[in-house]
Amino acid sequence: MKSYRKELWMNVPARMDFVNITPEVASAVSDSGVQEGLCLVNAMHITASVFINDDEPGLHRDYKKWLEQLAPHEPLSRYDHNLTGEDNGDAHHKRQIMGREVVVAITGGQLDFGPWEQIFYGEFDGRRRKRALIKIIGE
Repeated sequence: MKSYRKELWMNVPARMDFVNITPEVASAVSDSGVQEGLCLVNAMHITASVFINDDEPGLHRDYKKWLEQLAPHEPLSRYDHNLTGEDNGDAHHKRQIMGREVVVAITGGQLDFGPWEQIFYGEFDGRRRKRALIKIIGE
């Protein structure tokens, strides 16, 4: 069985945004040489997420509005976590809702997606360098 690991580093300039990382993940699958297996992609930060959905701008705007309604950034006093000197209590909640990782099957050396599926890195406390892990196993 083969195993391949790659870190994907990025700096998202906005506090909250979504980055389509599908091309980078597909490239890692190709580089791995795995033809049949699994690809795990996970956020390596507790205020970020990895999820699968449609790459449609209206949907992304809807997500941002919905998440801000569920866990608004302000007032900062809303979150006990912010008493530690942080200002990202909301980002932890948003990450919990959107999830930490995705697993995608690899078939014939390619990501085995359903229609319209893409992989996104969701950032909820941006403006600094962060990373996602790509881990591929298989034959």
